[in-house]
Amino acid sequence: MKKVLLRIWKIVKNKYVAATLIFAIIYFFLSENSFLVVNRLRKEVSAMNKEAAIIEGEIRQDSLAAVSLLGNRDAIETYGREQYYMKRANEDIYIVKE
Repeated sequence: MKKVLLRIWKIVKNKYVAATLIFAIIYFFLSENSFLVVNRLRKEVSAMNKEAAIIEGEIRQDSLAAVSLLGNRDAIETYGREQYYMKRANEDIYIVKE
């Protein structure tokens, strides 16, 4: 065990190996642009790209709904009744939620 530790110490004592180890420690753990920070930011960007794709799909659906409502009075009335619970003057609306 002691011989192994002495051999490792002899290798680490080399100035080039020591400088490389110090650089690696600084790069992976201590700097602002460390490997850990970059990895976390990549995950955030990936999550935001997925969210953007979902939102673009919703925008497409809303655009198609808006186009279908243009000029169609029956569709506008149906949409208003279903989405905003609008009613005519002489009727009552009962909402049953499951």
